[in-house]
Amino acid sequence: MNDWRIYRGVGQPHDGVRQLPPPPPWRDFAAAPDRPESGPDDPSSARRLGVRRRLVENYAPRPAEVDAVNAALYLRRPLLVTGNPGTGKSTLAYAVAHELGLGRVLRWPVVSRTTLQDGLYRYDAIGRLQDVQLERAQGATAAPAAAPSGIGSYVRLGPLGTALLPAEVPRVLLIDELDKSDLDLPNDLLNTLEEGEFAIPELERVADREPVVEVLTHDGRRVPVHGGRVACTAFPLIVLTSNGERDFPAPLLRRCIQLELEPPGEEQLTAMVEAHLGGESVEQGRDLIDRFLDREPGEVVAADQLLNALFLTQHTPHAERLTRERIADLLMHPLDRSR
Repeated sequence: MNDWRIYRGVGQPHDGVRQLPPPPPWRDFAAAPDRPESGPDDPSSARRLGVRRRLVENYAPRPAEVDAVNAALYLRRPLLVTGNPGTGKSTLAYAVAHELGLGRVLRWPVVSRTTLQDGLYRYDAIGRLQDVQLERAQGATAAPAAAPSGIGSYVRLGPLGTALLPAEVPRVLLIDELDKSDLDLPNDLLNTLEEGEFAIPELERVADREPVVEVLTHDGRRVPVHGGRVACTAFPLIVLTSNGERDFPAPLLRRCIQLELEPPGEEQLTAMVEAHLGGESVEQGRDLIDRFLDREPGEVVAADQLLNALFLTQHTPHAERLTRERIADLLMHPLDRSR
């Protein structure tokens, strides 16, 4: 008997998991880095924008969104994007990087323990001490000791530090969910966002002996740092996102271009489904798309919930219609309802 279920709840071990079909395109972690169209972009760009990314041109962002992005580019100011979960706040950074050919998006996810230091750089003092001790121990043997590693081997720039490196064109930095930070981070960011530079004291102390030190970047490159300071030449496009869980201090708001994202309308939603699942999914899933568009005023349902429901209901051909409706109810449960 055909059955779409892999886990059946019968308590008997089996190897049915090997029969899983390919994952949804936005959850295909194995294939994304190998797709030729990824180029220098972040491999997650395909998952964010859709494997049929040529259709991203049809996304049709609202005029306010286009204006805000251009204002941030012209003024070299961060873009603070707020809105309900699933309205496309993070995706906006990937869409801009894709259209303008700005390469891989640097992503800095924020949690309650995140500090400014996490975004700028990390110095592995313990690792350096351990290596020095090992080199001394090797020097006591008859075999010749290896040359000591330079200090740059123990410095790694964070996503913000990497975005501020000198460059001909701006990098795109996504500071995701800033409203989840503690109270200090928004204020700690002010000086760096205003000046576009920062110091690495560990490198400044040796600048007279090593004026140029190669360090590792957040995206895995090795770059020179002169005099222990990093200063941008092209201010990055910094997209800060917030779900509106807290207010930000006025000094931060003054330094940002602010954009409130509305939930996607029919045009944006159709383009999103086409980019991820193809045009046929729009017709097959018209009832779910209409259900998403006709939700109650103020009801929060994220666009990726709709994509999940479309994918699963259209890839369970052996499930009964009642089962598919139950799946859709499960996946499109409003986020602002606990039950």
